[in-house]
Amino acid sequence: MNWLELVGWAGSALLVWSLLQTRILRLRALNLLGCLILIGYNAAVAVWPMVGLNVVLTVINVWYLRKLLATRHDEQTYQAVEVGVDDRFLAHTLRVHAADISRFNPDFRWESHAAERSAFLVLKADEVVGVVLSHAEPGGIAQIDLDYVTPRFRDLTPGEFVYRRSSLFTDRGFRRVVSPPGMVAPYYHRLGFRPEDGTYVLDLPAPATA
Repeated sequence: MNWLELVGWAGSALLVWSLLQTRILRLRALNLLGCLILIGYNAAVAVWPMVGLNVVLTVINVWYLRKLLATRHDEQTYQAVEVGVDDRFLAHTLRVHAADISRFNPDFRWESHAAERSAFLVLKADEVVGVVLSHAEPGGIAQIDLDYVTPRFRDLTPGEFVYRRSSLFTDRGFRRVVSPPGMVAPYYHRLGFRPEDGTYVLDLPAPATA
């Protein structure tokens, strides 16, 4: 087997690996890379139908990647919707994703009957892509209990749409938001939170006065 064949096999393996990804952004990026490798390989061995196929797949991947990246911070694409803490659909979502939630939030405990709890679903159209749960602590602190993103959207941090709309917290009298304790791979440094005592803290603006 010569080096050119190794390149072809590597491109094919990358395509297969990309299809095993649960994260949609990563899937598209790896698939694009595999297509580009196979374009070069098939052009070198003059298999033009496969060159054409991979060119088409490259265009499709670029189109979807551009769309994903262009809308990752778009409030028209992702919306935070408040739901009741005892909402049955919320309970269903937590139950369906319980194993995955425990991987990234091993300390998560949720008592829907406790006082001053809030729950938000982050939606893309009618698809749930994230859940943010919080409760009140003394001193105007909103303690986040859970900030969970479903696997397909994990590269896009849709939970930011809850924090970006600071009125969701300031209207309740909160002055600070604190990230969940023990969260695996937190992303809060990208949202303006600052590290403090092993967590991340967001200081909220004072509410507007009339």
